[in-house]
Amino acid sequence: MNITIGVADSSHLKFSNEICNMIEQASNIRGTGIAKREPDYIGAKISEGKAVIAMQNQNVVGFCYIESWEGQKFVANSGLIVHPDFRKTGLARDIKSAIFDLSVKKFPNAKLFGITTSLAVMKINSELGYKPVTFTELTTDDTFWKGCESCVNHDILIRTKRSMCLCTGMVCDPSSLQKINQKSTQKLLWTDFKKFVSERKLRIQLKANASPFLNKFYRASSSVLPIGDLIKNS
Repeated sequence: MNITIGVADSSHLKFSNEICNMIEQASNIRGTGIAKREPDYIGAKISEGKAVIAMQNQNVVGFCYIESWEGQKFVANSGLIVHPDFRKTGLARDIKSAIFDLSVKKFPNAKLFGITTSLAVMKINSELGYKPVTFTELTTDDTFWKGCESCVNHDILIRTKRSMCLCTGMVCDPSSLQKINQKSTQKLLWTDFKKFVSERKLRIQLKANASPFLNKFYRASSSVLPIGDLIKNS
């Protein structure tokens, strides 16, 4: 594919608008889960050396950036996007791996976390050593959660008092993580993750039976996230 992946620098600032458009388009296609960002914000991440970019023939085909919270106690890899022409090629995995390594290098004492509705991202995260967690184990920084306001499902997050949404929370503690290179280890992590998702789905269904609002939420999440199909086919 002749794609280069590396830390974004000042030469990539000119792509800030294009990257924002890619993020917005991905959010519209998915219908959920990606917070919109302004070009100045993306430009700042590039200038700070907190972003990874994938290029092919001077064209942006992928991007991801780093955010930190609570005095760098928590770090998130956000805005992971891949051009539609390069999806299902392994590019997202390579970008995610690169931004993961950059995050550990820049913030060696931080916990890495994220929230996502993307099943592909969940699988990549699990292979990197992330574990699914409840929202109570994520950052409490209001600035982070403010980024969810542009998501179409923000009302669910507010009504549940940040206890749940369509996104799944995941955390990785690099200080206690051994390098995950063997496929058998990766498969075990993915198996553990699928077990968590199955149990989470059951818990939500039980709660939904006791609440009209949560019942509506459960039906919406089931239609947006076909987790049952994922588990059967993985």
